[in-house]
Amino acid sequence: MASNTQLGLVGLGKMGFNMRDRIRAAGHEVVGYDRNPDVSDSASLADMVGRLEAPRLVWIMVPAGEPTRQTITELAGLLDAGDMVIDGGNSRFTDDQQNSELLDQKEIGYLDCGVSGGVWGKDNGYGLMVGGRAEHVERAMPIFDALRPEGPREEGFAHAGPVGAGHYAKMIHNGIEYGLMQAYAEGFELLETADLIENVPAVIKAWQRGTVVRSWLLDLLVRALDSDPELDDLRGYVDDSGEGRWTVEEAINLAVPAPVIAAALFARFRSRQDDSPAMRAVASLRNQFGGHAVHQAGPTSGAGSTQG
Repeated sequence: MASNTQLGLVGLGKMGFNMRDRIRAAGHEVVGYDRNPDVSDSASLADMVGRLEAPRLVWIMVPAGEPTRQTITELAGLLDAGDMVIDGGNSRFTDDQQNSELLDQKEIGYLDCGVSGGVWGKDNGYGLMVGGRAEHVERAMPIFDALRPEGPREEGFAHAGPVGAGHYAKMIHNGIEYGLMQAYAEGFELLETADLIENVPAVIKAWQRGTVVRSWLLDLLVRALDSDPELDDLRGYVDDSGEGRWTVEEAINLAVPAPVIAAALFARFRSRQDDSPAMRAVASLRNQFGGHAVHQAGPTSGAGSTQG
C-alpha cells in the first residue's frame, strides 16, 4: 500500500476518538463514523463507505457482541470484494470466525485486533495483537505501525495467528491485568490497614524505581494516590468487561490452572456486595488507564463501566 493509507473508522468513543487522532498524526487519512454527530466525519455508515476509495479498509471500534455483529452485517452489504474489515473492539474470539465467514462470502477480508493502551494510547501508542491471514495483516501494516508504540515493531505488535487469535491474545492479556491489579490492590489494603505504616502513598511511590514490582500500573496507582491519598472519594465497586470471565472459562476448558486470575475475577464480584480499600484501588486503576467510570463515595454513585 502507499505510505499514505485511507481508513474508515467506525466508533469514535474514548478509544476510537484518540486512535483517529494518532493515525492522522502519522499522515494517514481517516474518515470516521459515529452515531454522535458532534464527533463524526460522516452522516452514516453508508456515507463513510462512499467516501473511501477501493479497495477499502474499515476499522470497527464499537462495543462487543450485538453492536459489533450489526455493524459487520451492515458493512457486508456496503463493501465490495477486495475490501477489508478489522474488528478492534473487545469481541470474544469465538465471534471472529462467524464474522470472517460472513464477510468471506463477499470476498471481503477480515482481521481481529486486540488493542491495549486505554486513554493513554494516543500519546504512548497501543499494544496490538492481530489474528488473520498474513496478506491481510501486511496490507493493514501502515495503520498498525501508526498505532503501535515507538520502537521495535515486535515490542508493540504481534501477528498472533489465524482469525480469532488477536482477540484470544487480548483476552489473556486482560486476565493477566485482572491479577496484577488485584495484587497491587491487596498490597494497598494491607499497608493502609497496618498501624505501623504512616505514609502509604510514600511507600508505594518508592516502589517505582529499582524494585521488581515496578510497572506502568504501579505508576498509575501512584498517580491516583497523589490526587486521593486514601482513595476514599470513590466506592470499591468494580465492573468487568467479560474478558476475565472468558479467560477463566478457557482455563477450565483447557485444564490450565489459573488461580490468580480466577481469584481476581471473583474479587470483582465480591466488590459489588460491599466496599473495601482493595477494590477502591482496583476501581481507581481502571479509571486511570482506561477512563472507565467509577462509583463515587457518598449517598449517590456514578454509573459503572463495563469496558475493561
